[in-house]
Amino acid sequence: MSEVEVRELRYFRAVAEQLNFSRAAAGLGIAQPALSRAIRQLERRLGVPLFLRDTRTVELTAAGQALLTETGRVLDALSAAVHRTRRAGTPTPTVVITAKAGVATELLRRMVTAQAALPDAVRVEVVISGYGEQTAMLSDGRADLALIGSPAEHTGFDVEPLLSEPRVAALPLGHPLAARAVLDCADLRGHPMPQWPGATPAARAYWAGRDHDLPDGPEVHDNSLLLETVALGQAIALVPSSLARHSARADIEYRPVRDAAPYRTVLAWPAGSRAPWIARFLRIARELAAESS
Repeated sequence: MSEVEVRELRYFRAVAEQLNFSRAAAGLGIAQPALSRAIRQLERRLGVPLFLRDTRTVELTAAGQALLTETGRVLDALSAAVHRTRRAGTPTPTVVITAKAGVATELLRRMVTAQAALPDAVRVEVVISGYGEQTAMLSDGRADLALIGSPAEHTGFDVEPLLSEPRVAALPLGHPLAARAVLDCADLRGHPMPQWPGATPAARAYWAGRDHDLPDGPEVHDNSLLLETVALGQAIALVPSSLARHSARADIEYRPVRDAAPYRTVLAWPAGSRAPWIARFLRIARELAAESS
């Protein structure tokens, strides 16, 4: 079997995600005939068909589905190698740490401050990322360390649990549920709840406090928008207790939810990495997390 080219894998992935050669070619900035030839060449190299095509539809074969799964890991690994090699080769090597705005950012700030005070401090670049972006940034090398909150998939990373805290219901002022001192997850059923873009069904179930009867609600992109949505009476939400403490406002009431799964924050890095600065940040994070407990 002849060697498969990275370019061909990128072309394949574009078609597999779009299931449309015209749209994939437009996204790649190449002509459709050139894309079609590249996919046929890839199929010849592999010795299996990757797509079922007719005049109207494009579908993945079983082999194509397997390659789609594998190419995600391969292309992420290649991207990670490029990003981290470039950072290591700069005159002042840089460690990139990312977290979502909210619970983790205060811990991140304290971690960076603590390590900067050490005599052999490394240069740190902090990236505040959006919902669900932390794992993707670790996978493709845009970040070296990440503070990741629940819910998240940690496959492919080494992780250190740091914080665990209860979640509370955020309710608009005067909401009927606010008349109760303590709530259960069952009490939240039937109420609209904010939806995070790209959230998996498992993540939606976590944020809804249940594993069935998932509600519809307005889409939010950050905690500020989430709280505004609650204050306007468009939804209720389950949020970490620390967010409630730092977001006291007259138009929102918070109530404990005794059976809601806790919100956990972990420090994550690429599995198997033995970079010396990881041990340093891990020690600092453990100490700071212990102080917060």
